[in-house]
Amino acid sequence: MPRPRTHDPDIVLDAAESLAVRSGPAAVTIRAVAAATGVSNGAIYHTFGSRAELLGRSWLRAAGRFLRMQTELVEAHLAVNDGAPCSSEVIAAVVAAAETPVEFARRYPDSSKLLLTVSRGELLGDELPEQVAAELAGTDDALVGLIIRLSRALWGRGDAAAVDVITTCIVDLPTGILLRRDRIAKPIAREHLRAAVRAVLAVGPPDRHRSKEHHEHPDLPRKDRSPGPRR
Repeated sequence: MPRPRTHDPDIVLDAAESLAVRSGPAAVTIRAVAAATGVSNGAIYHTFGSRAELLGRSWLRAAGRFLRMQTELVEAHLAVNDGAPCSSEVIAAVVAAAETPVEFARRYPDSSKLLLTVSRGELLGDELPEQVAAELAGTDDALVGLIIRLSRALWGRGDAAAVDVITTCIVDLPTGILLRRDRIAKPIAREHLRAAVRAVLAVGPPDRHRSKEHHEHPDLPRKDRSPGPRR
C-alpha cells in the first residue's frame, strides 16, 4: 500500500518554481527544494519520482494555470448571446487572450516568470517521464484548439492561414510587446498590444482561394505549441 503523503505537493512545486525563476533551472535540485521546504529528500522523491518529473510538474502547473485563465477570459466574450457572439465580441476575446500574460503575472508571479521567461527546453531537458511528456503535449494541443476556435468564431474557418493570424495576435505580439523588453507591467505597453491585435485582425487572413496553406487541421511547429507567448 502506498505511503500517505505528509506534505502538500504545491509547497514543493512553489519552491521549485521560485528556485528556477530566481537562480535558474540548474538550481532546482531535490536537496535545494528539501532545504527550502523542510520536506525530506525521500518524501519529494516519493511524490515526484525524479528531479526531471519535479521540473515537468512545475511547468505543467504553470501552463495549466495560464491556459485556464486564458480560456476563462475568452469564454467571457464567446459565451454571450447563447454562444453566438458578434464579431466585436470575438475580437474582444482575442484581445483578452493576448492580454492574459498581464493578469497571469499579477495573480501568479512565479508561475508567470517560469512559463513566460524561462526557456522550456532549458528547464525540462530531454529526460522527462513519458506521462509528463504526454501531459505537456496535451497543454500544447489545448492551446492550438483555443486558437482554432477563435479563428473559426471570427472568420468561420480553421485553415493554417487563418490560424496563423490568431497565433500572431495571442503569441507573437505579446512576446514582442510585453516580454522581450520587460514591459508586462506598463499600462502603455498593454495599450500598444490591444491596438496591434486589433490592427492585425482588421487585415485578417488572405482569401481562401489565395492561400496556398489552406487546410482544416494545421500542424503548427512544436516550438509554437507552448501556452503563453514564446520567450
